[in-house]
Amino acid sequence: MGLISKKKRVFPVQRELRGYLQRHGRLATLPVRFDSFNRYSDAITLYDKKGRDTLWKTLIFPPEEREELGEALVRVYATLKVHGRVSLMKHLVTDRIDVCTWGNTLPVRVRILNRINENFDYFYIKRADASRIYGLELEHLLSPNRIEFLVDGDTVVEEHIAGIPGDAFLATWLDAEHVNEIRLAKEFVKFNERAFVRLLGDMHSGNWVVDITPDFDETHYRIRAIDFDQQSYEGRMRVYRPQYFKENNRIVFVGMKMMTAKTYEQYQQEELTLIASRAKAEDARLQELLTVMARATLAPAEHVEHLARELSVYYRSDAFRTCRTMGEIVATSLDMLPDT
Repeated sequence: MGLISKKKRVFPVQRELRGYLQRHGRLATLPVRFDSFNRYSDAITLYDKKGRDTLWKTLIFPPEEREELGEALVRVYATLKVHGRVSLMKHLVTDRIDVCTWGNTLPVRVRILNRINENFDYFYIKRADASRIYGLELEHLLSPNRIEFLVDGDTVVEEHIAGIPGDAFLATWLDAEHVNEIRLAKEFVKFNERAFVRLLGDMHSGNWVVDITPDFDETHYRIRAIDFDQQSYEGRMRVYRPQYFKENNRIVFVGMKMMTAKTYEQYQQEELTLIASRAKAEDARLQELLTVMARATLAPAEHVEHLARELSVYYRSDAFRTCRTMGEIVATSLDMLPDT
């Protein structure tokens, strides 16, 4: 049995969270909502370059509706990227609208095409879920990556996070001659700590990507989460440690081969210190978010109680035993970071 045993419920975006989003420029009035895509007339299977089913389907709309929807999606893209300055986007068109058939909430992916140079970009439209929004915002504040997203009612728009999907990377890239295994193992340790400290669950290889940056002397790797639905929901501590997902075994085994206990601890402490520095730099905004999160219901009470007990044992601290919400647990987890 996997670490995630049941489908997670969707939690509504409550008034206090909307207030936080408004104060920090995350709310917008969008010309397209998640339900706008229900009016498609047909859907065709989308295959990759090797002819394999991607588990996405391309939606087909009646011509007039497709034109109107396409123009509206370019405006959404402009709002996400350049604060709505559509005049900068006149050379762009909506090239394709896809829906994920295996996701819990059927997310929609939009491909925007530059007619001048044939370059393209993606963004996503999903049903707003408080768990996902807290996850996105914590990623923005505590990871080395900034991330753009907007919320309008029951709709959230997210930018595309570029990289090689983790499952594809482990299957086809890991054994390549040019891969620097020690740098890759180090980055996975850091990714493991980032997920655990802020309690982002379900980070199996299908929910993260590898961003590769060639340097003059070596290659740098960064592992980035791309799915935030399981932010602070499950009651078992192992769910928040990517190292325990069997889908990640190949990269875990690389780490076991390339690192000693001492180097593992070094990389772990390096990342914990960096997270603490980011939290300090974003202290006012982070505390505002955690205050709102502490009042929100994001998981069943039994999940909160079980996770608090496990973390209390792990950290050898009674601080978790008074936590009554997942937001309080996240705040307490961040309190365990080293001083900077």
